[in-house]
Amino acid sequence: MSEGQKFQLGTIGALSLSVVSSVSIVICNKALISTLGFTFATTLTSWHLLVTFCSLHVALWMKMFEHKPFDPRAVMGFGILNGISIGLLNLSLGFNSVGFYQMTKLAIIPCTVLLETLFFRKKFSRKIQFSLTILLLGVGIATVTDLQLNMLGSVLSLLAVITTCVAQIMTNTIQKKFKVSSTQLLYQSCPYQAITLFVTGPFLDGLLTNQNVFAFKYTSQVVFFIVLSCLISVSVNFSTFLVIGKTSPVTYQVLGHLKTCLVLAFGYVLLKDPFNWRNILGIMVAVIGMVVYSYFCSVETQQKASETSTQLPQMKESEKDPLIAVENGSGVLSDGGGGVQKTAAPHRSRGE
Repeated sequence: MSEGQKFQLGTIGALSLSVVSSVSIVICNKALISTLGFTFATTLTSWHLLVTFCSLHVALWMKMFEHKPFDPRAVMGFGILNGISIGLLNLSLGFNSVGFYQMTKLAIIPCTVLLETLFFRKKFSRKIQFSLTILLLGVGIATVTDLQLNMLGSVLSLLAVITTCVAQIMTNTIQKKFKVSSTQLLYQSCPYQAITLFVTGPFLDGLLTNQNVFAFKYTSQVVFFIVLSCLISVSVNFSTFLVIGKTSPVTYQVLGHLKTCLVLAFGYVLLKDPFNWRNILGIMVAVIGMVVYSYFCSVETQQKASETSTQLPQMKESEKDPLIAVENGSGVLSDGGGGVQKTAAPHRSRGE
């Protein structure tokens, strides 16, 4: 099996793991929050990250991956930023209507595209932009209902979008810059994320719910679902870093909207949530957008691979042919003593 085939299989596996684990944890948390009344989302997320770190520490002890330390300031900044983005998303949901919160999540894709274009000079073809527009239109039809605006909620949503985009772009760039795996990055950044949310979580949850997480009555059923949610979160956190590392932040957001459609469908089938024609139409349009996006991404990847493969033989041929080598400015001349002397073509200004 070639390296390209192994990479494709790894990417498909990461995407599948992300979808299954994310849909599972949403259904679990919905039962925990809606049915059992445990509404402390930020504190629960800090427990998720704490369990994830402990699980990775055990995996490291069992030598399932190698610890690779790198720039501690980058790790700390990245971990704290991730924790802040999670807290801001929860605050955005608390101070806005559900419809406006869904619009906030939809804004993450165009914001990510804009940031990568401005700061990383990444180019997105018109076909990719068109497919993303179809996707966002479909998810918007399926999820956005009321759009009640308020100043505080709007500011929180804007900050949530910016921090989320930057954190996801950093997930991709850090892995490539420092040549660390998703597991290594998650292991080192998890403590900072967990501490950030562990300290701020009870305060934020109290602000949003007017309840104290430490005064909540923890029945055996509540504890069971909390433990189950924490265990599933290990897979969610791992697959998130894995997907962004193997693909891109935009692809991860596209996958996130696929999860939204699946959650709507599973909610109707399993939990008998209300479902109408707007949900059905929106999901259909969103799925079309995802299929078109996947197709165009695949085509562009194949084109880049073929261009790279055709350039390599040409480079090797130019190295063998002395005439081509001279034209390229790397002619080889004898120095008169049996040695070889390289000469470079003279530099010319634009005016010449």
